[in-house]
Parts: sequence; C-alpha cells; structure tokens
Amino acid sequence: MGVFDTDGTDATGHEQVVFCQDRQTGLKAIIGIYSTALGPALGGTRFYPYESEDAALADVLKLSRGMAYKNALAGLDLGGGKAVIWGDPARVKSEGLLRAYGRFVESLHGRYYTACDVGTYVPDMDVIARETRYVTGRSLEHGGAGDSSILTAWGVFQGMRAAAEHTWGRPTLAGKTVGIAGLGKVGKYLAGHLIEDGAAVIATDVNEAALSWARTTYPQIELVAGTEALITSDLDVYAPCALGGALNDDTVPQLRAKVVTGGANNQLAHPGIEKTLAERGILYTPDYLVNAGGVIQVADEIEGFNFERAKLRATGIFDTTRRILQMADSEGVAPAVAADRLAEQRMAEVGRLRSIYLG
Repeated sequence: MGVFDTDGTDATGHEQVVFCQDRQTGLKAIIGIYSTALGPALGGTRFYPYESEDAALADVLKLSRGMAYKNALAGLDLGGGKAVIWGDPARVKSEGLLRAYGRFVESLHGRYYTACDVGTYVPDMDVIARETRYVTGRSLEHGGAGDSSILTAWGVFQGMRAAAEHTWGRPTLAGKTVGIAGLGKVGKYLAGHLIEDGAAVIATDVNEAALSWARTTYPQIELVAGTEALITSDLDVYAPCALGGALNDDTVPQLRAKVVTGGANNQLAHPGIEKTLAERGILYTPDYLVNAGGVIQVADEIEGFNFERAKLRATGIFDTTRRILQMADSEGVAPAVAADRLAEQRMAEVGRLRSIYLG
C-alpha cells in the first residue's frame, strides 16, 4: 500500500508517517500524524497481530485521520495521530519493547502524544513514559487519568441521548431496547449507564470472560450468541463497541434498529454505508463524534488531570451531537457529512491562526 500518489503527492492527507523498528525487542510500529493544525497530534497506540504490514499501515492511516476529526469536534486544541504496534501483545509485549517504542515517540519532540487503545493499557503507558514525556492515559498514582473507557462510555451515552431526543422526542433511553456488540472496556460501562437510565440491554461478545462478567454484574442483560443474532433482534438502538467495520454491506440490510450509536472506531466499512443507513431510515451518529470522551479524558492530563473538568467536557458531546443532527436535517445531508464539515471548518479556521506571527 502506498502512502504517496505516483506524482509524489500525499494520497492520504497525512503530514507524517513514521516506521519504527527495534530488532532486539521485536518492536515493529507505525506512527501516523494526520494533522497538527490545532496542536500536537493525540491518539492511542493499538497493539494488534495484523496479517501484514500493509494491513497495519492501512489501519494507522484510517485511525489517525479519524483522531484529527474527533479532536476537532471535541473542541480540543490537539491534532490527530495514531500508532500501531504490529504483533500479538500476548506473546511479544515486554518492558523492553514498550520502552523502545517510547523512545521513538520521544524522537518526534512532542508532535505526537500517545495513549491507550486496543491491546494497550494504563500500566503500559506508565512503562512507555519512562522513555518519553509525550504520554497520556497514565495511572492515577502517576498523575494520569486512569481508565479512559470511563468517559468514552459516558460520551457515547450522551450521544445516544441526543439521538434518542432527535428520533423519539425525549433525551432518554428509558423504555428502549439497546443492543451492545462488545462488552469490553467501553461496552461494560455503557451497559451500566443504559440500565440506570431504564433501558433494556441485549448484548454479545466473543470473549467468555466478558459474558461471565455480564451474567454476574447485570443478570438482566439478555445475552445472544453473536452479532448476527444481535442485529436481527428487535432493537431500538444498536451500539457497536468492538473493532471497526461493524456497519457493512452484510450487516446494515439486516439491522432492525432505528439508531446506531456506539463506541467502536471506524464503524463504516467503506464510504457510502452512511447513505445506505440513511436510505433505510436509520439514524447514525458518527463514531468519532460520540466516542470522544476517552480522548477528552486523557487530553486533560496535559493540563494536570481533573476528572470533574474532563467529565463536564465529555458531557458536552450531547450538545455537539444535537447540533450536528440539526445541521444534517437543515442541510439535507447525512450526520456523518455534517460532522465532517464541522470538524474541517474548525481545523481550517483555528489552524489558520498559526499564520499570525507572534515574534
């Protein structure tokens, strides 16, 4: 997969893509910086056993672009970046590998701040921070924000409330049935918010430990065998909270839900799926809009972490979602298009201010 077109221009819009390797520890990583128009790029590090380097590159390019839009819509003075470490974390993750990765992050001199993502956790960030200053998502004992899934789920819940208001006239999920695909870091917190709000929850997960947690913690959750069984259930809301690509040519035609709001990144398998959703009368709230609570939480560390301040900002996802849904209606476009326009407008207007020389 090429990053550049044949004429030498960047085909993806990225400012910088860095390949990192340390043979002794087995580190193979890629850091993608999509934009620093609003500030240093912030985005997590995904540790995953990709099938190939091309697959790893494709993922980091897509994820880092999404982070630029996510951070812009969240009102953060941060650009968009992401990193992937290519390998099975259960086999190759080590202190040496993480610290080697931290040195590559440090070599970018603050153009990129990292954080947790799939396959990386708060203790990993503490290890990486032994080699670089540019780490967020650290443990509470090290002055960090701790588990960013807490506010990710809170933000998804706020986006879902706004979607419910837009669809049914009230900003609550009380009396509605919500299907959660994935009861991992985010899905389990989201389930708690929904049950507290009075919603019925149906869920599935490929991990038996997650299913066991649900049976013990929330026995009222109805567990189904898999994603196909979930999406064909009588749902009001579908919440994809696992890996990306959940909304594709196979799943969308089967969906019975009227609203899709979830925590997973890159839920649309390819461009055009948002139009298919709209044609079926399904309201889709863009993933990078509603799942920004986590990045809001870890970004707050840069100022000196304050949970209540971060939660207040994440609660604002309700108002931003409401604004985008209203904008989509007034302009006759899909919410995903309206969200893109708003993010691009902020990157252009605020980013332009850097052209004013300060001396």
